[in-house]
Amino acid sequence: MSSQKIIFFDIDGTLYNDEKVVPASTKEAVKAAQDAGHIAAIATGRSPFMYEDLRAELGISTFVSMNGNYVVFEDELIHTNPLDAKRLEDITEVAMKNDHPIVYLDDENMHSNVPEHDYMTEGIASLKLGYMPGHDPEYHIGRSIYQSLLFCPKGEEGVYQEYFTDAFQFIRWHTYSMDVSPKNGSKAEGIKKIVEKMDVDIKDVYAFGDGANDVEMLEYVPNSFAMGNAREEIKAHAKHVTSSVDSDGIMNGLQKADLI
Repeated sequence: MSSQKIIFFDIDGTLYNDEKVVPASTKEAVKAAQDAGHIAAIATGRSPFMYEDLRAELGISTFVSMNGNYVVFEDELIHTNPLDAKRLEDITEVAMKNDHPIVYLDDENMHSNVPEHDYMTEGIASLKLGYMPGHDPEYHIGRSIYQSLLFCPKGEEGVYQEYFTDAFQFIRWHTYSMDVSPKNGSKAEGIKKIVEKMDVDIKDVYAFGDGANDVEMLEYVPNSFAMGNAREEIKAHAKHVTSSVDSDGIMNGLQKADLI
């Protein structure tokens, strides 16, 4: 058997299909990789509280959360990179003027600055969490916020990109929503922290993803796989392309990589 590898999996569109369900073949493939002595890890835009059940189901204790800004290795927190508090307050003020709600996320919860809004309802519903954010317009004050969700329709993001790229990067994941992350944060940066912690050779690192927030990860990791359901411009950043999530994509990719 080859030396131990670590494999990072995105969640939405990679482990989860469109119904936010892990296909049976994916569960089988992840377990086979673990049984072969490899480490299965997660790299996601989601906060840890959003996928506790998934980690338990797959036996995963190492994860890169909130696009690289909250990193845990074997249940030990090893890296955090919160949003700039002053600039977060500034962007909140602009968003309120534009009727664009904001949700603040830390590792345990999420709260919005407005009680309800159609953009927020539709965007959060697409995640199929089964709940909505609480309402606390001061949730971001005096605490570390690692990511925000800005509910801004596609085409209306220009003002934010013009005035806030000194502190933030914006990654659209829904017609009505963008991730707001620290400018220097990414899944690739989070993975680097785990690679340093493990003192592992980068050639022993693998990654699977499908979305815009996976681009840096797919470029950084030498053994990267884009899912078949990814857009063509995302696939261009990966070293390999596997089949879609519902067509045994993880199973086929791990077999192609000779990990199972």
